[in-house]
Amino acid sequence: MQHIEFLDNSHFENNYHRVPPPVALSHFIDFFWETKFDALWEKHPKGFSDAQFPNIGYTYIINLGTPFVMQVDDKKFAMKTDGFLPRYNAIECFHKPGNHLFGIKFRVSPVILEKKINFAEYKGYIFPLSYLLSPQIIKRVKKVKTFEERVTILSTSFTNILNEYEGSLQAVHIVSKLLDHAFQENDFSLSLEKEAGKHKISSRTLQRYFETCTGIGCKQALQIMRIRKAVAHIVNSPDDFNYSLYGYYDHSHFYKHLKQFLQKNTLKNIQPHLIILESLHNKL
Repeated sequence: MQHIEFLDNSHFENNYHRVPPPVALSHFIDFFWETKFDALWEKHPKGFSDAQFPNIGYTYIINLGTPFVMQVDDKKFAMKTDGFLPRYNAIECFHKPGNHLFGIKFRVSPVILEKKINFAEYKGYIFPLSYLLSPQIIKRVKKVKTFEERVTILSTSFTNILNEYEGSLQAVHIVSKLLDHAFQENDFSLSLEKEAGKHKISSRTLQRYFETCTGIGCKQALQIMRIRKAVAHIVNSPDDFNYSLYGYYDHSHFYKHLKQFLQKNTLKNIQPHLIILESLHNKL
């Protein structure tokens, strides 16, 4: 059984805890999440998988249960412990009874304030987490019993980092502000040169900020945000969807991007869903 992001919304809404971060961390963290699969094992005793499309940022995964398998594009990784996962690839996580995961979906990790890290160097893999998150913090997170307690521990830890390095946030603020504007205004064709000029930096510096903070360049980040927002719209509310809302020139322009986004190696059962989206497209 495979559950696919956007298309199996009830699974992701009902079988995961998900909460936004405190306001002070909103430029860094999209949300905290945790699996709640106990009610599913009787129905799926051999397990199931959850497949997700490319996204911006990255996820810290803390393993609270038994080993699991994560697929990144066409590579599978057997995970016994915790991991750092860049999110610009399609992923699929294979779950079996005993699996229990907690995660932090980052836009930008505050760890870049403490350590000299260029996230563009992390590609196509799920990496050990211990370098990016204090082992003592991970141990505390695993020791407590509830999702809410885990969120509180991590929120406090990340807020303390921000307070300590308050004067070192220029790159993060610029990148986060640009991403917020693009998402809220559906403005995904921003001029790198103009945006750099507003902050009195070069376009090359702005590009470097993006690569350092998010692991990918500005254009790629904006295009991933664009198609994810458009896909969510067409799946959830096809009657009021229009390609022009997201800056596409015509249906063909949108549809070409849509197919590129959907046709990923990790999504083995995507073809029936692609047919559904094609039928929706033909009605528009």
